Amino acid sequence: MSKLKVGVLGATGMVGQRFISILEDHPWFEVATVAASPRSAGKTYEEAVGDRWKMDTPMPEAVKKLIVANVNEVEKVAAGVDFVLSAVDMSKDEIRAIEEEYAKTETPVVSNNSAHRWTPDVPMVVPEINPDHMRVIEFQKKRLGTKRGFIAVKPNCSIQSYAPVLTAWKEFEPTEVVATTYQAISGAGKTFKDWPEMVGNIIPFISGEEEKSEKEPLRIWGEIKDGVIVPATSPVITCQCIRVPVLNGHTAAVFVKFAKKATKEELIEKLRSFSGEPQRLQLPSAPKQFIQYLEDDNRPQVALDVNFENGMGISVGRLREDTIYDWKFVGLSHNTLRGAAGGAVLCAELLKAMGYIEAKN
Repeated sequence: MSKLKVGVLGATGMVGQRFISILEDHPWFEVATVAASPRSAGKTYEEAVGDRWKMDTPMPEAVKKLIVANVNEVEKVAAGVDFVLSAVDMSKDEIRAIEEEYAKTETPVVSNNSAHRWTPDVPMVVPEINPDHMRVIEFQKKRLGTKRGFIAVKPNCSIQSYAPVLTAWKEFEPTEVVATTYQAISGAGKTFKDWPEMVGNIIPFISGEEEKSEKEPLRIWGEIKDGVIVPATSPVITCQCIRVPVLNGHTAAVFVKFAKKATKEELIEKLRSFSGEPQRLQLPSAPKQFIQYLEDDNRPQVALDVNFENGMGISVGRLREDTIYDWKFVGLSHNTLRGAAGGAVLCAELLKAMGYIEAKN
């Protein structure tokens, strides 16, 4: 099988770099085009990134000499690829416009950006949770006037450490959720070298993050009605989001109230047995075990658990009864793998498996 050709939009930024490192040796996809801002255009990818390569692994040899395209030259970029992965750094209005422009060239767009997460006919998907939302693409294509072009997005990195857990417990009907997330600096596209003031520091504010953390799970749990996704109305979620001196890994401390009684053993069993379409289809990036439960009181830990299942699994621990809520737990997810680029690549794999992404020629 010949590989599908991918264009990475915003290829020089941290998420773009993560896309490129994930796609090295991918069995289905290969990076054919890298696109970035006009100031990077015309340089080799190696020159454009310079000393700003932020991954732990070396830059893949296959991309070093690729000439960076101008992301704004939409027709030109789209002509050489089967689909694009988007991590462009622009205003939300500009992102919405340029992603629709790419879709209208009959090029599927799988986006890491938040700009289209609330566009009613754009699916926002965690592949294990709501793969059925991809069906809304047919309605979106009618609106855009396309045959194969569309936009699909993944949700915010902050919700990955607790939304899958609450999904696994759906039959017990969570009604109220209080979550505090402790978020890594790579979520802001930074390393400690870029952001030395974060060493030994905590910042109790991340712009826009709390609203995303409270609202996005409800959209994931929603349903398609009349060609749009209608968000669920429960559980009620309230969040605080805090930046902490960790490079990779978002931790969440979560309190949950249920409508139906559950034992600790039942809750843990639901976590360990929870799986979805990616596992059934054996998609290349899918974790075999989506959620692990750790019995030790001092787990999950970023240092020990953030790379569980190549950073695509969720780690949960400290499940115990609460005096005010019913249960409380701690969750951990890798914010740039499961939470960002890896989650988007898994969405692209699901879209290919469902027949939405195919070779243009």
